[in-house]
Amino acid sequence: MYPGSKASTAAYDRAATMFSPDGRLYQVEYASKIVEQGTLGIGFIYDKGVLFGVDKKASSSLILPESIEKLFLIDSHISAISSGLVGDARRLVQIARQESQENQAYYGEDIHVETLAKRIAAIMQIFTQYGGMRPFGVSFIFGGIDPTGEKKLYETEPSGALAEYKAVAIGRNKKEAMKVLEAGFKDNMLKADSVNLMIKALKAGVPENEKFDLNRVDFAFVEQGTALKRLSKEELLKFTAKK
Repeated sequence: MYPGSKASTAAYDRAATMFSPDGRLYQVEYASKIVEQGTLGIGFIYDKGVLFGVDKKASSSLILPESIEKLFLIDSHISAISSGLVGDARRLVQIARQESQENQAYYGEDIHVETLAKRIAAIMQIFTQYGGMRPFGVSFIFGGIDPTGEKKLYETEPSGALAEYKAVAIGRNKKEAMKVLEAGFKDNMLKADSVNLMIKALKAGVPENEKFDLNRVDFAFVEQGTALKRLSKEELLKFTAKK
């Protein structure tokens, strides 16, 4: 059985902690594939805060849209978007909330966005390193306002990788959404301009056989001194009408 054969690939495929001869961790790659099948989510830094937008496409008309969780409040100054397995996302969000509360109890101040994102990324990495565990099948965008007033935005991946962005997308058709963001993003954009660019990016991520409308998206923002606030459909229509 030579390296690279289907049989040998299957053998490395069975263990989350075993590298293949070409240096790959197949279980981590499979977890990333799950994220790519999840609904699209976008984080975006604008002049006064951090904007979040998610596609909440329901798999059935019988599902109540408000029961679909993709946008989470972590603390009064931090929120997160998930893409991938919702059960995995809920577990990590629970841990993130606990970390934030413990930081406040121990140090008497709000946790920094970077600190929280790194702690969650570290937990995700641990689950790629020990036998008997499987990687978390979820990616996150963490965004918020640090105690210093700085606006921060981070993406975490199933591998435990972490990166800081000005604007970032996760989930299905991420590449198409990122092309729109990279072409249209500018520093210190107004909220209305940011909302319109994010809607354009979300549209780019919708498959050709599906129809985009504002009923399937959820928008929210965090600003200095303001906890996560969701935008109603009426407010979204007002923003889009300004263009």
